[in-house]
Amino acid sequence: MPTDFETKKRELISYLTQEGFLHTPAVIEAFRAVAREKFVPADARKFAYANEPLAIGHGQTISQPLTVAVMTEALDAHDSMRVLEVGTGSGYQAAIIANIVGANGKVVSTERIPELARMARKNLAAAKITNVEVVEHDGTKGYEKEAPYDRIIVTASALVVPQPLIEQLKLGGKMIIPVETELWAIHKDEHGHIHRKMLGFYAFVPLIGEHGHRERVVGG
Repeated sequence: MPTDFETKKRELISYLTQEGFLHTPAVIEAFRAVAREKFVPADARKFAYANEPLAIGHGQTISQPLTVAVMTEALDAHDSMRVLEVGTGSGYQAAIIANIVGANGKVVSTERIPELARMARKNLAAAKITNVEVVEHDGTKGYEKEAPYDRIIVTASALVVPQPLIEQLKLGGKMIIPVETELWAIHKDEHGHIHRKMLGFYAFVPLIGEHGHRERVVGG
């Protein structure tokens, strides 16, 4: 008997809403609109709506839905915004944000692992999402070509907040980024001053790049 994804999706959204992790109408609608099963490997598809992270290969994961909800709510994206995502993974978080910013907005998503970038493009195409550009790039440097950004979201744990990301954030913009085990909301006010708020403790894969963790070399 095939898995009833729509029923499982409704149950997950109901849980996240009742527990207060989802509360903004546009974010709830994005969770309804995006089919998470299109962003997980075929052998894990039956677990698409389990509230847990799932492996997507290359030592990476698709984040737990609760974490995606918390980060998306904190990001506070709106229609027509330009958003930078660092760490595309399978493309699910980008798809959620793309639904929120709409056809007049854009998500630029960087991914350092070519195989995952290709996977994400394929997943986004299958989900008929056209306002996401996946770029193979060291996301710790941001992506200056499309800067500045209204919002920036980082889906891997940094050692410190990379300076290029702060520089590429618009005045009045917001960034959501895990730093070690803490999830931070960064606000850049109209004068360029940086304000930080800790949102809680979460586990993420390390943010690798010039302004992040160094990549481990096996056998080096």
